[in-house]
Amino acid sequence: MTMTDTATDNVERLISLTERLTQRLAGDALAFEARRPFEAAERLDETTRLASLYRLESMRVRQDPSLVAGAPRALRQRLERATEAFEAVLARHGRALFAVKAITEGLVRAIAEEVASSREATAGYGPGARNQASSATAITLNHQA
Repeated sequence: MTMTDTATDNVERLISLTERLTQRLAGDALAFEARRPFEAAERLDETTRLASLYRLESMRVRQDPSLVAGAPRALRQRLERATEAFEAVLARHGRALFAVKAITEGLVRAIAEEVASSREATAGYGPGARNQASSATAITLNHQA
């Protein structure tokens, strides 16, 4: 096998991997945008596996560009276009994920506040006792998250 054949195989493999990962992330972004994050969660294992493989392969090519340099120019341009599409979908996915995170945090905060405000007042002990609201809550709210 020649260097050109090896480089061609490397580029074709990267294109296939990039396109598969792009399709998965686009599907996940659609699920998030449709407020169905559980659909993305069902595909998480395979998406994680592909993302890890993509990261490793990208790092390998970054460290040794000769792995793809001998491939035909048209094929390398196809890889560039696939990478650009991937980056665009990745940005969309990030925006959708951020929106889901914000909604989820808002719901948890609202539930925690409602639980805290609906606690019954507790009676104190002794002659000068007053009713005090319970400070114990069933939900911990981390404002830093």
